[in-house]
Amino acid sequence: MWFNKLYHPIKNTSYVLTLVFLVNCSKKDVFESGEQIIITPMAECINGFAGEYPCNDYDLLTHISLEEIGAEKGNDCWGWTDPETLKEYALMCTNSGVTFVDITDPAKSIILGTLKTKTENSPWRDIKVHNSIAYIVSEAPNHGMQLFNLIGLRNVVNPPIEFTEDAFYGEFGNAHNLVINEDTGYAYAVGTSTFDGGPHFVDLNSPFNPIPAGGFAEGTYSHDAQVVTYNGPDTDYTNREILIGSNETEIVIVDVTDKENPTAISSVTYPNIGYSHQGWFTEDFRYFLLGDELDEQNFGGNTRTIIFDLTDLDNPTFHFDYFGETEAIDHNGYVKGDLFFQASYTNGVRIIDISQIRSKSFTEVGFFDTHPENNSTLFDGAWNVYPFFPSGNIIVSDIDRGLFVIRKSKS
Repeated sequence: MWFNKLYHPIKNTSYVLTLVFLVNCSKKDVFESGEQIIITPMAECINGFAGEYPCNDYDLLTHISLEEIGAEKGNDCWGWTDPETLKEYALMCTNSGVTFVDITDPAKSIILGTLKTKTENSPWRDIKVHNSIAYIVSEAPNHGMQLFNLIGLRNVVNPPIEFTEDAFYGEFGNAHNLVINEDTGYAYAVGTSTFDGGPHFVDLNSPFNPIPAGGFAEGTYSHDAQVVTYNGPDTDYTNREILIGSNETEIVIVDVTDKENPTAISSVTYPNIGYSHQGWFTEDFRYFLLGDELDEQNFGGNTRTIIFDLTDLDNPTFHFDYFGETEAIDHNGYVKGDLFFQASYTNGVRIIDISQIRSKSFTEVGFFDTHPENNSTLFDGAWNVYPFFPSGNIIVSDIDRGLFVIRKSKS
């Protein structure tokens, strides 16, 4: 199903995209070879708006509503770049399943089909990708983990279709989220009923045959986590597999290199804890940026991001608080280079320059607000953002409005 009706450029501003990795990205994308695609925004960011949406320096490339997807509510999203064709796909989670959308040419986005929820509908569904396999968990009872072969998206005929899972992992029922260390091929399901809600380890190194690999039950319930192969300033842990968990009331750091003997390293708290929700390392592993989901609601004040100094993993310290410009609740955030991409519910997606993090200074350099009604302290609007496509395109999942594809405005 082609969505040409979504293509309404405001003026003749376009981007050049080809289906190969970028060589240079200055005023236009320059490539070594491959098919060239001219991308024209659906709505350019002009005088603070892209169509009806408030913005700063980020254009709207396309928008696909929940009605078009066939769902009632949106939640998580992730992205996949086909390693052979280099086409880009949005993986849009909803209350009823996961919808796969070819966004290689956003103006001609194709809804390829949907993999339905394993059991019941749920407002919580999360997805990650490893070696072209999507792994899907949900808070739905007895949902387990669905595996879906993304390579199959190359050959869809007469979309949209209903997909079926390619494999299933049932060693846990519901899970709040899933993280994957792609360096090691291990997944970590968090918020399950196993290991007292701590991370549940799964070996993914045998494709479509996930193997239980233990877990960590010594900490508190883990709501979210990031797992990395560490190469940061604390040389005691070089090349170790380190999990940093956002555990409701604290941040915990665990060495999970030895799956049979995971070892707690340290933990850290901070003032005015509402709900330690989700965070992300800077690329040098020196700092960790945490979003607290309930502090704005419980204590007042503007959107707060808590930054920790993790120079010494055995002794993490509070670095500083960064406050946004509204009272919106922050949800999920990811670091790419010197930019922090923050999905901030009613305030949409905020793009923050963190290059001066050592001197305790952040600067917002752009935004795209998917929820133009207000910036209130409510659980509406942008749930997640995925900023990791090679093309520079960014996807945003909105609870009420579905899938957005945005991109930094052309210089």
